[in-house]
Amino acid sequence: MGRTTRMAVALGVATAVAVPSVAMARGDDDIRRAGTCSASATSKIELDDEDGRIEMEFEVDQNRNGVPWRVVITRNGARVFSGVRTTRAPSGSFSLRRVLADGAGREVIRARATSPSGQVCRAAATWTR
Repeated sequence: MGRTTRMAVALGVATAVAVPSVAMARGDDDIRRAGTCSASATSKIELDDEDGRIEMEFEVDQNRNGVPWRVVITRNGARVFSGVRTTRAPSGSFSLRRVLADGAGREVIRARATSPSGQVCRAAATWTR
């Protein structure tokens, strides 16, 4: 093999190795934040890129099945979801996933869940493009 051929093969191998590592790194761009709860439950919010939009997942874990929680999600102060989610087996938790518009600049996503007993869980994260 000539010098030019060896260099082309080396460059091709280096490119093939570099491309998957860049693609895998995109999955690490997500944002995870622990929330707060007024009693023994826990909450968290995760944000990730989904084709130029914001994938948001909010989770509350109460370790008790069948409890309906009223949930409100806001993006930059505007309500984007309001509804009820019920904790389910096996862990006594619920998870709410939404794909939101991604405007220019900073996006502040807030989630709040309230149980029938008055327990409140909150979580927030900021997404910046």
